[in-house]
Amino acid sequence: MFGKILYISDTEAHVEVPKDGSLSTNIMNMHVIFEDEKKKILGEVEDIGSDVIKIRFLGEIVNNKFVGGVIRKPTFNSHLRLINQDEVALILGDDTASSFVIGESPLYDSYPISVDINDLFSSHMAIFGNSGSGKSCGVARLLQNVFQNPKLLPFRSNFFIFDAYGEYHNALQNINQINPNLNFKFYTTNVNQTDGEVLSIPLWLLDIDDMALLLRADKHSQLTIIERMLKLVNIFASDDELSTKYKNHLIAKAIMTILYTNQTASSKRNDVFAILATCSTEQFNLEAPVRGIGYTRKFRECFTIDTQGQFPESILMTEYVTSFIDESLDKYEPKEVKFYTLEDLEKALEFTLISEGLLNNTDTYADAIELKVRLHSLTISENSRYLRYPTFITMENYIATLVAKNGKKAQIINFNLEDVEDWFAKVVVKIYTKMLFNFTKRLKDRASIPFHIFVEEAHRYVQNDGDVELIGYNIFERAAKEGRKYGLIFNLISQRPVEISDTVISQCANFLIFKITHPRDLDYITKMLPNISADIVEKQKTLQPGTCMAFGGAFKIPTIVRMKMPDPAPSSSSCDVFTTWKAN
Repeated sequence: MFGKILYISDTEAHVEVPKDGSLSTNIMNMHVIFEDEKKKILGEVEDIGSDVIKIRFLGEIVNNKFVGGVIRKPTFNSHLRLINQDEVALILGDDTASSFVIGESPLYDSYPISVDINDLFSSHMAIFGNSGSGKSCGVARLLQNVFQNPKLLPFRSNFFIFDAYGEYHNALQNINQINPNLNFKFYTTNVNQTDGEVLSIPLWLLDIDDMALLLRADKHSQLTIIERMLKLVNIFASDDELSTKYKNHLIAKAIMTILYTNQTASSKRNDVFAILATCSTEQFNLEAPVRGIGYTRKFRECFTIDTQGQFPESILMTEYVTSFIDESLDKYEPKEVKFYTLEDLEKALEFTLISEGLLNNTDTYADAIELKVRLHSLTISENSRYLRYPTFITMENYIATLVAKNGKKAQIINFNLEDVEDWFAKVVVKIYTKMLFNFTKRLKDRASIPFHIFVEEAHRYVQNDGDVELIGYNIFERAAKEGRKYGLIFNLISQRPVEISDTVISQCANFLIFKITHPRDLDYITKMLPNISADIVEKQKTLQPGTCMAFGGAFKIPTIVRMKMPDPAPSSSSCDVFTTWKAN
């Protein structure tokens, strides 16, 4: 079948095409062995010319194991042959206790390609391909292969799927029928959908960074305002004695600041009334009694203005206000997070802006107003329904509810985000990623509860954002760099890899590349992935739907994998234009 070896370099060999016509063109992309008494070198047929066959070196078979990379090159006297069935098993994987079948080989009579669970799922993975190339079907098939495998029971698995188009529900909802110990949990942004739970995030679990994303903050001064707002909303949501004293202290200091300004009496009165309309207590409010010598009047009545434009009761009102000031409370911090609503946040923000004098500060006025407008817009928008969790819950208990279904554990948790705007969906994915990341970091036993996050249409969410400039980091990049050691693993699914964060892609160890034709994406993949060769790039251009190039730590060599159609399939079919056109 093969002629003599003509040329050997560090990376490839050239072999003469036999003159007798015995060469079959079917050997393209197949694997060969350069064999002599001391070594067996594995190569792949890369090109077949009229006179020369080019074979790229891949590795060496040593003691019946495949080792990637070639140090010892074959000699000109090596015997060259196609690999046998046993050698195919060495490079395409064999059935073991910790492996499962990912697909089959189109080159070797549909030989099953097996991967080790740890090798594939303990590292970040990227799944790229054009629309219609089979990405979604490939991911669905991948998960079905795991959960349908009789030797596996991934009871403690946690697969979180952020589904941009609601595609995966149909493919994965019936895992309980496969095994009653497995469950699928479905969250949706479609309030009319009856077979899932409407997405609901406890507002009080969001920190400064989360709130900055939600309010689309873009200035450092706004972070300070948000920080103050979150501190105040927790205090004003509390009703214990110390919190009440602190509220009164804050209100009093804010009012005293107003009273000592150069504003007119009417302006002062308006500002004070605005504060007490937003924040007041049982002890300190406009209707509270203020006792003078021999008489009592309401605090509101102390703001009567005389003909001189002054407050006749200024001394009385000042004494009353200062009675609530306790400088020792300035460093008070609430001990615990409390339940609060978007409306409570608005009140806290309003008090922050007024008490800090931000609305009268020309340097911060525009920044403050932007936050105020955005928060109010959010409060009255349809998106607010996803931020109205009904009762107080801790972070740990909330995450426990995410993976609980009918009193049992759910192994696949599907978030359908198709009914919200892109910007809000992006914030939601970031919030959950951070929440899950922080949870895994706090586990006593590191990586004891792995979280596998699948992000469909990842180019819409996992981008090179300005988060780093504003809050100091991008949660996807941070989680990609640190998450693996805590058991948080990304799986990015995208048709536009060029739009995904460079940092996140650089952390991926495994790749499933379906057909991609866009030149920018091809160039990007070539530059970003150190293990990809020009040959792999060329191969994936001509892949059939449902077929991908698989390479990385889970694969012995770059491998063409044909995946079976998932059963049931995800809801990802294209529009039938012909049928639609003919409809009456």
